[in-house]
Amino acid sequence: MASVWAKSFAKLPTVSVFLLLLICLPPGGGQKKKENLLSEKVDQMMEWSSRRSVVRMNGDKFRRFVKAPPRNYSVIVMFTALQPQRQCSVCRQANEEYQVLANSWRYSSAFSNKLFFTVVDYDEGADVFQQLNMNSAPTFMHFPAKGKPKRADTFDLQRIGFASEQLAKWIADRTDVQIRVFRPPNYSGTIALALLVSLVGGLLYLRRNNLEFIYNKTGWAMAALCVVFAMTSGQMWNHIRGPPYAHKNPQNGQVSYIHGSSQAQFVAESHIILLLNAAITMGMVLLNEAATSKGDVGKRRIICLVGLGLVVFFFSFLLSIFRSKYHGYPYSFLIK
Repeated sequence: MASVWAKSFAKLPTVSVFLLLLICLPPGGGQKKKENLLSEKVDQMMEWSSRRSVVRMNGDKFRRFVKAPPRNYSVIVMFTALQPQRQCSVCRQANEEYQVLANSWRYSSAFSNKLFFTVVDYDEGADVFQQLNMNSAPTFMHFPAKGKPKRADTFDLQRIGFASEQLAKWIADRTDVQIRVFRPPNYSGTIALALLVSLVGGLLYLRRNNLEFIYNKTGWAMAALCVVFAMTSGQMWNHIRGPPYAHKNPQNGQVSYIHGSSQAQFVAESHIILLLNAAITMGMVLLNEAATSKGDVGKRRIICLVGLGLVVFFFSFLLSIFRSKYHGYPYSFLIK
């Protein structure tokens, strides 16, 4: 009987055998396995997030939980280089803002398994940097739940800065997840203001019988110049955008203090511009002093030459920086 059944089975067409096996197999086996794998990944990410708001990842974790399907959650990844030997001060500053944002999401009432914050350090996942052809840090990327990252899924750090509020706005644009940033209380500004008020009040009290220094024109002029230098050098822009102090290339260690675009700047760049403006102003003051004073002619000539040298050299330097940022600007003077 068994031999008869075997011969009959062997005579069946291949398509019939395939259909017979398909009927006998349990329905949805592959889909069930996919759902179980997705559930395991989500549970693991939630467990890690319960311990730390920002999940640290190496190459294997990144490929399994961020790149590999199935995945129904979005992932924000900060690629950075936090080890001391890398000397990336910008990475540490960006990491502080990133931690503030991740904590704001983790402890908000809207927290869910639809968005996770992770970090890949260069020393723990150099292969990931190579895989993504990434040669600078820090870099923020969004990996959507479906499909591959697009150009807009890379945060424009150089133009916008890395303040938590700017990152939250970018995340809202990419994921529709609204994050309200909660910063830990910082009383340093209040303490500094209280100390300043106390110092000024104490000085006025000690000099209460002689307040002629309040009417000192030179003092007020110097204070006004300090405010002008601070504003024209971009300090207010720094305060609003929160740019990095400088940029260090993790590949060759080269540090850039001047941003190459006219749409952004570094904090160090604003300090350089402030000093250049101050030097030019000093030169103009010396030229005015040489022209209006009635002292020795030889001394006035020396003052004039020094003032002219300050104006010419530092204005040339300032113009060269302007030319390097506004590509195609045709004019230069002494320094190219």
